[in-house]
Amino acid sequence: MRSGMKHIMPRALPARCAAVVILTLAAVFPLPQPAAAAPARIADVRKIWDRGEHNAFTDLIRWRDRWWCTFRESAGHVGGDGVIRILESADGRTWTSAAALAEKDIDLRDPKFSVTPDGRLMLVCGGSVYLGTKELKGRQSRVLFSADGRTWTAPHRVLRDGEWLWRVTWHQGTAYGVAYDSTGGKGGGGQADEWLATLYSSRDGLAWSKVSALAVTGRPNEATVRFLPGGDMTIMLRREGGDRMGWFGVASAPYTQWTWQPTAHRFGGPNFIAGPDGRWLVSTRDHTTPPPGAKTGATTLVARLETDGILAPLATLPSGGDTSYAGLVWHEGQLWVSYYASHEGKSAIYVARLTLP
Repeated sequence: MRSGMKHIMPRALPARCAAVVILTLAAVFPLPQPAAAAPARIADVRKIWDRGEHNAFTDLIRWRDRWWCTFRESAGHVGGDGVIRILESADGRTWTSAAALAEKDIDLRDPKFSVTPDGRLMLVCGGSVYLGTKELKGRQSRVLFSADGRTWTAPHRVLRDGEWLWRVTWHQGTAYGVAYDSTGGKGGGGQADEWLATLYSSRDGLAWSKVSALAVTGRPNEATVRFLPGGDMTIMLRREGGDRMGWFGVASAPYTQWTWQPTAHRFGGPNFIAGPDGRWLVSTRDHTTPPPGAKTGATTLVARLETDGILAPLATLPSGGDTSYAGLVWHEGQLWVSYYASHEGKSAIYVARLTLP
């Protein structure tokens, strides 16, 4: 791991560039606890889908003046042949099913949206093989494309067996994403002691090239890639080994030399976008704030990433049990958040609107 400190200073930008992003990576141990932040106001929360046995792992996008939400339906959190459901809405309140995407004997899971340079909607998701069991027998990433959000190409396999390309972000005509491999490069369904995380890029979403191997220990896995106004790349990365605390990383082009900052927070379904003031808005599963009336358990958190690399909570969404994996969109002065939770009994899909302080 490279350590040190990197400051990205504010500068004036057009409104469409979300003003200024500030991120500081400091090698300070232990990290200080976050200062109290003014809470966000939860303007609205509504359940938009619970028709599957288990509904989970969401993403949200605003595309062609409509809302699109995607998630997985299956028999449970693990196992089964998961189906990717896509909902659409004109106003974010009334939702209808636009598509249900399936592949025989494959658990399609964790779908994530992006928009290609030619304006098509793209989905990336995992394709796991369980064959009627709870034991993973293999995994390979899939990509799908649509010109209208309703009719989709067949799932196309990318990368090698064992690699999971978790989210894709386009920047200046190139797609980037981090794939993790829990098999340590062996493929199949086994788990290695240490997992691999690799940054990839693509010009078309189909053919992918290795950019750099990420020197992150502790079983790195789910990762979201974003870009600063000057072109530097930032990664929010989950870890499931060691202390299990999530890391943030930053690198300048060509994105081969990374500075990493461990955080004091366990991530689950990590996502982040730039807010109206340019600071990062973060969502993750939160293991520090149990649901109301419980002593332990997880909830879904929305927070700001502060300049010392810690998360300052803005809101704990109504959630509990199996929960998190949020989609984030800033739209007309509010933060829109899709997520799933099982605090009402059945794992269901929710959309919340937050007004920030």
